[in-house]
Amino acid sequence: MIGIPLAWAYGHVAEWAIHRWVLHGAGKKRGAPFSFHFHEHHRASRTNNFIDPVYQGSPFQWNAAGKETLALGLLTLAHIPLLPIAPWFTVTLFASGVQYYRVHKRSHLDTDWAREHIPWHYDHHMGPDQDANWGVRSDWVDRLLGTRVEYAGTEKEAKDRRRRERRAQPAPQPEVAPETPRRAA
Repeated sequence: MIGIPLAWAYGHVAEWAIHRWVLHGAGKKRGAPFSFHFHEHHRASRTNNFIDPVYQGSPFQWNAAGKETLALGLLTLAHIPLLPIAPWFTVTLFASGVQYYRVHKRSHLDTDWAREHIPWHYDHHMGPDQDANWGVRSDWVDRLLGTRVEYAGTEKEAKDRRRRERRAQPAPQPEVAPETPRRAA
């Protein structure tokens, strides 16, 4: 039974480390195997007020959500050999992967839910520092390692929201004087 809390902690630390070192480390370089995360998922989230439309479709398409599903599946397969010797650990780890996907997907389909339930992930995408707040399901690893930077509910967020709203409004069009008819020569 000790495998349950160990897998829970391991899952959160692995989530933090993969997000930090793989997706935002190696993945920042265009053309890298995990570049979809930063160059597709982050761009879509920032463009659409945290919503990433790929999560509206099947998780088995070849897009950022589908690649995330594939990576989670491969990580699950990599841990299957532990099942006979650490069944509680392995099953809890599998459950952590499912929870991660469900929480991450829901957050990118419902901005208000994300701001209320996992503000650290909202902060990661929408805040000025996308090199912080690596946890998705929880922020305890970020707090422990000093990488938690709050943004949701701050004056900085309110200022940024007002700026985005102004940009979204159409610019006023200058009044054009009616054309005067020309006389034939």
